[in-house]
Amino acid sequence: MSQPYPASLPVSLDTDTSTEALYSKVAWRIIPLLCVCYIAAYLDKINIGFAKLQMQSDLGFSETVYGLGAGLFFIGYMLFEVPSNLVLQRMGAKVWIARIMITWGLISACMMLVTTPTQFYVLRFLLGVAEAGFYPGVMLYITFWFPTFRRGKIMALFLLGIPLSSMIGGPLSGWILSAFDGVQSMSGWQWMFLLEAIPSVLLGLLILMYLPNGVQDAKWLDSGEKKVLLDTLQKDQSSQSHTSVREAFASARVWLLGVVDIFLMMAVYGLNFWLPTLIRDSGVSSNTHIGLLTGVSSILAVAALVLNGMSSDKHRERRWHIALPAFLAAGSIWASTFFSLDPVITVVLFSLANIGLMATFPVFWCIPSTFLAGRAAAAGIALIASLSTLGGIGATYLMGILKDLTQSSETGLIMFAVCLVAAGLLILLLPKHVVNR
Repeated sequence: MSQPYPASLPVSLDTDTSTEALYSKVAWRIIPLLCVCYIAAYLDKINIGFAKLQMQSDLGFSETVYGLGAGLFFIGYMLFEVPSNLVLQRMGAKVWIARIMITWGLISACMMLVTTPTQFYVLRFLLGVAEAGFYPGVMLYITFWFPTFRRGKIMALFLLGIPLSSMIGGPLSGWILSAFDGVQSMSGWQWMFLLEAIPSVLLGLLILMYLPNGVQDAKWLDSGEKKVLLDTLQKDQSSQSHTSVREAFASARVWLLGVVDIFLMMAVYGLNFWLPTLIRDSGVSSNTHIGLLTGVSSILAVAALVLNGMSSDKHRERRWHIALPAFLAAGSIWASTFFSLDPVITVVLFSLANIGLMATFPVFWCIPSTFLAGRAAAAGIALIASLSTLGGIGATYLMGILKDLTQSSETGLIMFAVCLVAAGLLILLLPKHVVNR
């Protein structure tokens, strides 16, 4: 069993001004680039929700076809998540993250060519294969630089890409759908897939030029700075952490976190894929206005994400910093079912749901590395992330089926609320002396 935060780590490492400046230097060098990459990645992954506003009627897809196609992304993602993270650890972050970004950008652009359900299914599956490993790869990469007690804030800064992608991508996608519809005999949704894929490819090339594989490869650090970073990581490592792939797959805590992540991602992807439709159904007809309102629902989530990560680091408490935001999101989603025809209340409640959802993730991803190290961390983090893709499949496919059967979104939303309550309760089962580091 893992031990509490090591007593041997000097307090000065967490308070010394020069050390704080060093970690600030590292964060500014690598996190903004990774955050921008995540914005591009997330946008390419969820813009299918906006494409649905035109694509579904243009191509004659049913809600079930759309839900299955959106969900097939996660099958490819799940199958290749663990192998991808193990390859990243072996080959280095620079080459592998760049490969991921360039291939998914190209495949995302190919979505503009879809004309049949089969093409839709194949390209969504291949997009999942291409992107597999990016998210857990970055989670692993952060552990190469920052000790446990600093990761809440750093995870939060990286994960700003989620709400920022909604804030930027919502209005952008809505504008492209309206402004480019009919240009060069192409629909707005086709232009959206093409234009929003370009940043991913360009950022992949930038990763190749800029991102170091780890502390030792950072040319902008001198030998003394590298020693401080490496010594801190060494002292922070628990002596009883799992270190092999076999141990990661055998760990009950890894599987529990995987189930929690499934429930969290059920709600995240459910809202991201269906929120434009829910806002439209509440009475908003303009695609541009739908895009703006979708972006508004994510604004406050930016502050909540960072503040919750910082609070968790400060108090060295992880479990309740996940459970309470999950309960807030659950209550907000449940309440939204009573106001489905009121666009103002709908946006307010989904804004609260976004606040709760986003606040959970930087703290959640601090937990695996409290009891995993080395190849176990690479495999365990990827396994948790791959299991979460079941949430994406469930969110998109089940919501589509339920809406086709009931002609309403309320049953699906209640399902998301129940999942979030379950996630909050399950996370409290983890022993606090292990995860509160």
